[in-house]
Amino acid sequence: MKRDFLTVTDLTPQELRNILRQAVMFKRHRRGGPRPLKDRTIALVFQKPSMRTRTAFEVAILQLGGSVVYLGQEDIQLGRREPMKDVARVLSRYVDGIVLRTFAHRNAEEFARHARVPVINGLSDLVHPCQALADLMTIEEHFGRLKGLRLGYVGDGNNVLHSLMEGAAMTGMHVAVAAPEGYQPEASVWRAARRWAGVTGATLRREVDPRRAVRDADVVYTDVWVSMGKERERRKRLRVFRPYQLNVALLRHAKPSCRVMHCLPAHRGEEITEEVLEGPRSLIFEQAENRLYAHKALLRLLFDEVTR
Repeated sequence: MKRDFLTVTDLTPQELRNILRQAVMFKRHRRGGPRPLKDRTIALVFQKPSMRTRTAFEVAILQLGGSVVYLGQEDIQLGRREPMKDVARVLSRYVDGIVLRTFAHRNAEEFARHARVPVINGLSDLVHPCQALADLMTIEEHFGRLKGLRLGYVGDGNNVLHSLMEGAAMTGMHVAVAAPEGYQPEASVWRAARRWAGVTGATLRREVDPRRAVRDADVVYTDVWVSMGKERERRKRLRVFRPYQLNVALLRHAKPSCRVMHCLPAHRGEEITEEVLEGPRSLIFEQAENRLYAHKALLRLLFDEVTR
């Protein structure tokens, strides 16, 4: 039976806990451990380029004993030269799994529906679930727990935030989001996260004022204001989001012990200042490193199930 990973909520809370625990083990034993991808080939199908997602997955697959085929948009012209469903069905006959990085989330859903092998969502316009796994791992690694922690997010209500909200709600973290009107998180994702929060005792709160969102926060998180595909809105977004910059003045409203996170790439001087990004509160580069271990743990979960 093949198993897809398109959103964080495709996992049960126990599976999410197991992935985070396994990721820590992979980090402690960086070169050793199980090799569930031995004699398996994974295709990376990327409409959107990415240094971190590509490298973390390629290294993870190789260290788990597998091999990698990379297909960029120039190689495959996904959805242009031939239908998405045909690409999914053909690739399924060549490889044992597919990591898809695409624009519209419906592309990921259609691709997974027609593929006969596991499909992992490496990013879509709606969610970024693999990033959330690394984020949760990083937070737990630093604080020793997730449940009861307070996370304040400032900026665009985008795909990174969506997956982070879902993962935080599933693990009992409290989340406050400050985004300008018109840039709040997607209503459907908010409702899904609220349902999980009702199960775990977490809280979700929306704000317009960033100072209220980060008040007493253990973690303050931000992301770029102009995501890939939104370049035409750049001038407007820079103006609208200026009050949401993550800087020293904003951090004064969080706990003195708070830590700062950003999924990268960062536009220094826009959504985050150089002083904060490079400062002692930053977990940003640990967060980037942990992509590797979280990806390895996810791959093991999916392919151990295929083996069984």
